Amino acid sequence: MKASNNESSTSISKISQADDTETKGLNLSIFSKHLKFLDYNSMSEAVAEMGFDGIDLTLRPNGHVLPERVEEDLPKVTEAMKVFGLKPNMICSNVKDATNPVDLKVLEVASALGYTNYRPDLLTYTDDKTVLQVVEDAKTYFAALETLNKKFEISGSYINLPGQFFGSAIWDLHSGLNGLNPKYIGSQYDITHASIEGGTNWEVGFKLIAPHINTLVIKDYKWTKKNGQWNFEYTPLGEGMVDFKRFFTLLKTHNINVPISIHTEYDLGGAERGETPNIAHKDVFNRIKKDVVFVRELWEEV
Repeated sequence: MKASNNESSTSISKISQADDTETKGLNLSIFSKHLKFLDYNSMSEAVAEMGFDGIDLTLRPNGHVLPERVEEDLPKVTEAMKVFGLKPNMICSNVKDATNPVDLKVLEVASALGYTNYRPDLLTYTDDKTVLQVVEDAKTYFAALETLNKKFEISGSYINLPGQFFGSAIWDLHSGLNGLNPKYIGSQYDITHASIEGGTNWEVGFKLIAPHINTLVIKDYKWTKKNGQWNFEYTPLGEGMVDFKRFFTLLKTHNINVPISIHTEYDLGGAERGETPNIAHKDVFNRIKKDVVFVRELWEEV
């Protein structure tokens, strides 16, 4: 991929380097969807200078790496990451079928290159099955992935997305993962989505799923009313409704120290949607950098 904006990536050199403070094990990656306008080298350089430890790489249709090109392109982006001191760890994939040759190759190549966690494809609730039938299907799905992940020595991390997706309620995700080893298949816990779906009850769901959490997604949100309809919109970290101080306290209480993916879904001039931004690259990077600073500073406080 080539940067599709004529502004040179050298603009990122204007961003101040991350503080040399002790992060006490925090492993922060950025969801690469938000930097899709950059090529592998420019992305890796920007991510390092914003203060991240790695990249949560999109390895899926229309991602930074296409599944059918995993053997050719994943080594290229991994090498670019290592040049700038980033460690391969997280992948967002559409892996779903334990018998699909492309899915198998994705896990084989990713594991060989040192990636530790991947996000598999989602399950949904439909009208042709009851809720509990979908839960039973999920148990079969996760068990098959656990077996596959043991083979390749990699961990699957299923995200809780809001809406009609399996896992959004948290209790259903717990039922699907119960009895399985989080070393191989577990929860990619998204505090914002849990809060959207659980309201003031999110902490109960967190305690239920905590033993299964093997990665985290961090973003923030608020409810807004437009055209008479209430909906949620994403915000920079600390500007929304998530009680991060309480959340970080719970993470430490439960000794949850796992890779973290920061999703910057708020206004980045279109980059938040995976588009070429209509603002300067340095402005995109500076906005994202504020999230990194927020997480690292608050983590030290709690």
